[in-house]
Amino acid sequence: MQNIYGLIGRTLSHSFSKGYFTEKFEKLGINTDNKYELFELATISEFPELLEKFGAHLKGLNVTIPYKQEIMPFLDEIDPAAEKIGAVNTIKITQKEEKLTLKGYNSDYWGFRWTIENWAAYHE
Repeated sequence: MQNIYGLIGRTLSHSFSKGYFTEKFEKLGINTDNKYELFELATISEFPELLEKFGAHLKGLNVTIPYKQEIMPFLDEIDPAAEKIGAVNTIKITQKEEKLTLKGYNSDYWGFRWTIENWAAYHE
C-alpha cells in the first residue's frame, strides 16, 4: 500500500489540496509511492477510526477548520509554537514499535514568520 497523506476537516468539497498534492507528487516522480486524500469527519471523534483504518500507511495530515484546536488532545506531542498559538494545522505521523506517534505543528506560523523576517530583503 502507498504512503497516505491527507486533509481532515468537516466539509472539504471546496478544497484544492488533493489536486494540488497529486500533481506535486507526479512532478516529483513519487506518485507511485504516495497519495493524498480528503478525509471528511462529521466530528473529531471519528479521528481514531481514521488512524485505525489506515494505520502505518498514514504519514501526515493537514488540518482545517473546525478541527485545528479540537485535534490537539489526540496528539502525542505538539510543537512549542503550535502550543502557544493554540492550533495545529499539520500532523507528522511516525511509527515506533507498532505504535503511531502524532506530532502537531502550525505551519502558518513558520510561513508568516519567514515572510516578516525576509520582507525587507525582497522589498528594498
